[in-house]
Amino acid sequence: MSDLLYPIKFEPILKDKIWGGQKLKTLLNKTSNLPNIGESWEISDVEGDTSIVSNGSLKGQSLKDLLNTYKEDLLGNQNYRIFKNKFPLLIKFIDAKEDLSIQLHPNDQLAAERHNSFGKTEMWYVMQADKDANLIVGFNQKVTPESYLEHLNNKSLTKILNFDKVKTGDTYFIEVGRVHAIGAGVMLAEIQQTSDVTYRVYDWDRVDDDGNERELHNDLAIDAIDFDMKDDFRVSYEKEQNKSNQMVSCPYFTTSYLKLNETAKKINSRDTFLIYICVEGSATITANTVSVSLSKGETVLLPASISQFEIGTENATLLEVYV
Repeated sequence: MSDLLYPIKFEPILKDKIWGGQKLKTLLNKTSNLPNIGESWEISDVEGDTSIVSNGSLKGQSLKDLLNTYKEDLLGNQNYRIFKNKFPLLIKFIDAKEDLSIQLHPNDQLAAERHNSFGKTEMWYVMQADKDANLIVGFNQKVTPESYLEHLNNKSLTKILNFDKVKTGDTYFIEVGRVHAIGAGVMLAEIQQTSDVTYRVYDWDRVDDDGNERELHNDLAIDAIDFDMKDDFRVSYEKEQNKSNQMVSCPYFTTSYLKLNETAKKINSRDTFLIYICVEGSATITANTVSVSLSKGETVLLPASISQFEIGTENATLLEVYV
């Protein structure tokens, strides 16, 4: 039996951000002395930010080590043919104490040409939102490149953006090219392609402690923006208990909502790894006699070589992710 055949947890990679807060500590029990914790990278293969195993016999090894050693056993045969020794997903928790910058992400072609990177298609699951907190997604009217630039230069960009008030459980699918921002008071789980390429177009005229504004990327962004006014970013999904309810399925990942009030015996017959993100309650995942606890704000990776496992819980809400 391979050492790999158990559910793997990783050390969170915590990121100090100008807009970050303390909810990742107070609500998700992340340990840090950072003053403004904006992000917790749960599973990452981004260059310079590779996740380190925190449990079991592989403890201390990096995700890159696992990919190099276990290959198809970790990713699945088809995924390994496509991605080789590169993990295709980046899993995060985000806490916005203040508004994030208005931004967008390039598609695969632009990201490859300009940054030697994947594009950044992503989705959000709102875990907590203060009263009247919102997200910015897309435009609220038909916009041309010319009218967009006029509003950008006049600092009136927010007048043409779509603001949505949100609550726990609201889910959004953010395609490449779509202008967006997480608003103040929102904590969410983010599932995305492995990429750290962001084009920041407006940052609310914020300055750092030295009086400097953050870099903007408007020259790069103008070719990457999707100006179509589409209202297809809100995700509706079923919440049937003890069943995987599909939320998002795209070429880059599939995510389902799984609310459990009893033990679930699961079979993975898809030739792919599985990720479980605990967004409420707690659970225990057991595979090949190894049991791993999963609390709210924790994430676990089940290698593709695990075909059968069990999720024990009295009450947990999980996001189930695979490629």
